[in-house]
Amino acid sequence: MSVRPLLAHGRLAGLDEIATIGVDATRGGYSRHVWTPAEFELREWFVARATGLGLDVETDRNGNLWAWWGAPGQDAVVTGSHLDSVPGGGAYDGPLGVVSALDAVARLQTTGFRPSRPVAVVVFAEEEGSRFGVACLGSRLLSGAIDADSARALTDVDGVSFADAAASAGLDPAHLGRDDDMLARIGLFIELHVEQGRGLIDLDAPVAVASSILAHGRWRLRVTGQGNHAGATGMRERRDPVVAAARAVLAVEEAALSTDDARATVGRLRIVPGGTNVIASAVDAWIDARAATDEATRALVADIETRAQRAVAGSGCSVDLIEESWSGVVRFDRDLAARLSGTLGDVPLLATGAGHDAGVLSGSVPTAMVFVRNPTGVSHSPEEFAEAADCVAGVTALEALLRSVL
Repeated sequence: MSVRPLLAHGRLAGLDEIATIGVDATRGGYSRHVWTPAEFELREWFVARATGLGLDVETDRNGNLWAWWGAPGQDAVVTGSHLDSVPGGGAYDGPLGVVSALDAVARLQTTGFRPSRPVAVVVFAEEEGSRFGVACLGSRLLSGAIDADSARALTDVDGVSFADAAASAGLDPAHLGRDDDMLARIGLFIELHVEQGRGLIDLDAPVAVASSILAHGRWRLRVTGQGNHAGATGMRERRDPVVAAARAVLAVEEAALSTDDARATVGRLRIVPGGTNVIASAVDAWIDARAATDEATRALVADIETRAQRAVAGSGCSVDLIEESWSGVVRFDRDLAARLSGTLGDVPLLATGAGHDAGVLSGSVPTAMVFVRNPTGVSHSPEEFAEAADCVAGVTALEALLRSVL
């Protein structure tokens, strides 16, 4: 067993080990998408780090990695997170939870601790949804929260299907989908994650336990017009979907501003065909919408659609809104959250607007989350950060929680 120092260069040693993998020279930060060279390299790092601790690593039918301390079995305590990133993402979203889980296990081992239940560290696949458009895809497939046929048909920007990408990663696409055997092994899942917001800054606390996750989903707004020549088509003769889409994007913001505690974001646009001297024929705008309840989120999206239709009226263009993913509000088990908070000295309970694998799995198995303070309050960006002392506090908290349930 190889026990490494907890800190290196002012942060967790494990984060330092992967700091050069998937660096995005164009966007800044990291681009580590599922089953791409950078993500494969991260998987190799995880296997090496886990086996160095004497853990046995397996890949499940949906591409999730499991590192077992002792023999796999039912009623297991599972911890971990994900290694993939958004385009140009930060260093902590996902990897902090994986590195902290490995460090917590290592610290337990060095004290001679012997767990009374099976223990596993997990890495979920495609948590960000940055390649195939559906967030938490590995945990959704595991739990049956997404239909396997729908997942197989997903495509990336290059037209590669999820089924083909899975096959290239050594999986059998026919076996993708709900995994009752693996689900039956999970007695409790605890996910540690850097906070994506300012809650812990305002509370002046290094760690917190999650209480809830906002309802959220992704929709594709398609504005269709008429492709034509940029020089030969007069301004009043055009059915330009780019102009219409610009008005629709403003309508998205207006809808969110008119709804209490709502968030709506257009983070990605695709112009077809995308030529400088071409009037586009269509524009796709992807919308992330979130609100406090399922009903409020659905109402927000309905308002967005109505406002978008109104915004493009008279342009000669049409608008369609297509749902691509949906996650209802998650309220983590209050008794479990309170017990874990008490174990850590009554740390705060904190709601979040960010989705997580723990939220997806909460409908199938008991789950909980620990947040580590982010002093910038910024995430999904190179500015995402966590102080070394807070990262160590997170590992210490996770170790204490594992001791309390093992």
